[in-house]
Amino acid sequence: MHLSLLDRVIERSETHIVTVKGVSSAEEYLQDHFPDFPVLPGVFMIEAMVAAARELVGEPRLVLGSVRAVKYGRFVRPGETLVVRVSLLKRDGASVEFKGEAGVRGANGAMIEGATAVSGRFVLRPLTV
Repeated sequence: MHLSLLDRVIERSETHIVTVKGVSSAEEYLQDHFPDFPVLPGVFMIEAMVAAARELVGEPRLVLGSVRAVKYGRFVRPGETLVVRVSLLKRDGASVEFKGEAGVRGANGAMIEGATAVSGRFVLRPLTV
């Protein structure tokens, strides 16, 4: 299964990026999470922030090094869109620290006020083998 949690970039500067990920009921992972109440898994919300951060710095081979202060606030259901905002906080050698937050756009296309799905800080680092 190929999983892309970045549908498109809607805003970008040197230090921040805004991306979107539409959640469709046809996505394979929703079949098990949960059959009677399908929602975007929390770990995929974090992965959407990671994908946006990789796109921001133009380094697709960075991996997630650490996550902290993660807060979940709202489910994201099929038909809704995850709107991801990521800001670059600092570079420390080859590692990069970010702050991310994802809101929810309803099926009608409007942002749902106060609907933060996930927020937190995270570090991406080079893959070491």
